[in-house]
Amino acid sequence: MTASPLSIHSAKELKNFPQASDARIEIEFRGVTKRFPAKDGGEPTSAVQSLNLSIRSGEVVSIIGPSGCGKSTLLNMGAGLYSPSEGEVYVGGERVLGPVRKVSFMLQKDLLMPWRSIRRNIELGLEIEGMAAAQRQAIAEQMLKKCHLDGFGDHYPFQLSGGMRQRAALARTLATDPQVLFLDEPFSALDAQTKMILQQDLAQMLFEQKKTALFITHDLIEAIAMSDRLLVMSARPGTILEEISVDLPLRENPLERRKLPEIGPLAGRLMALLRVGEDTDLH
Repeated sequence: MTASPLSIHSAKELKNFPQASDARIEIEFRGVTKRFPAKDGGEPTSAVQSLNLSIRSGEVVSIIGPSGCGKSTLLNMGAGLYSPSEGEVYVGGERVLGPVRKVSFMLQKDLLMPWRSIRRNIELGLEIEGMAAAQRQAIAEQMLKKCHLDGFGDHYPFQLSGGMRQRAALARTLATDPQVLFLDEPFSALDAQTKMILQQDLAQMLFEQKKTALFITHDLIEAIAMSDRLLVMSARPGTILEEISVDLPLRENPLERRKLPEIGPLAGRLMALLRVGEDTDLH
């Protein structure tokens, strides 16, 4: 019998997932709540509340949910840029108490430094780590080739298209060989064709290098095409409503996974959970 591509777990069941026999847990949120003070001195706003989340080593997990439900807040806490108001966050088995060096963050905007060449932008994280010039130049050259930017190392950001700049941002993200990647809508500003090409490049790299990634997207097909699991969050204060295991092949090849007949029913299930077309909004 063929396994169903849709395995759904409720929020209660998530408390016991993954089991102790599973592969090493790379990212973990334990009872995490994050509150932000009100500007007018009133009651603080809770972005996420009593959230539990575990991601195994080598897994790619996408989070979807309505605007303002705390998705980006989770990534900021995982990277050590925010501290939780309650609960604990762990990356690589170590409690996050400040910025985490084993984590790389990629955002919607490329944030390349306009005064540095593409090669030197890619070298930035390595330079901050104190790596010798010759070594970081060699790594930057490798990343230029991997991200299909060979020959553009001496160009500046203004000389590249939006898609090429985002390739450069991806190269910079991967250059430090991070253990964990946090990806906050990295392709949302790109046209559909460029987006699919970059999804393919990223998916292949994550698969080949066995990286762990937590991915935020509003694109339901993108989430299904690139992920092992999907986590659906509630409106603010955000918590996890459902977990969906994507039991489909070709995670390393999202262009081909998109063609599978199971994609439509999965997208329909996500639309139902998010109440698309009712009172909620994906944007």
